[in-house]
Amino acid sequence: MKNKRKIIYWFLLIVWMIGIFIMSNQPAQISDSQSEGVINILSAIGINMNGIFGQLTNFIVRKCAHFLEYMVLSLLAFNVFKLYFNIRRVIFVTVVFVFFYACSDEIHQLFVLGREGAFRDVIIDTVGGITLILINLFRMYVVANFNEGK
Repeated sequence: MKNKRKIIYWFLLIVWMIGIFIMSNQPAQISDSQSEGVINILSAIGINMNGIFGQLTNFIVRKCAHFLEYMVLSLLAFNVFKLYFNIRRVIFVTVVFVFFYACSDEIHQLFVLGREGAFRDVIIDTVGGITLILINLFRMYVVANFNEGK
């Protein structure tokens, strides 16, 4: 069972990393149209992002996407590293992993037509990863205390 879990966790992590790479490999025009698609979907369900943020809407949607995709990366990496390390090391290794993957992602974007690498995106990505770790630690704390009370 443990080997099966390892394989699944590693598979999910690698698939997500490939997904991030593919998204980063898209030219700026395609990336912009995807952001516009999200804005249109939000408008269709009654959330008028343009009315709230105006010209910053596309920028905000893109940065939220960075934050969320690296939250997921952090969750998947956390699960993998938890198989090998104690919790303190898992936290450290996960943050370092997310940071360096974010750096490599931004370097990759320097070579994609119309895209640019930005250190602020590395920060946003890393904060997304750290946020997920904090949520996960809180969840683990609550579960441990709940089980203790039984």
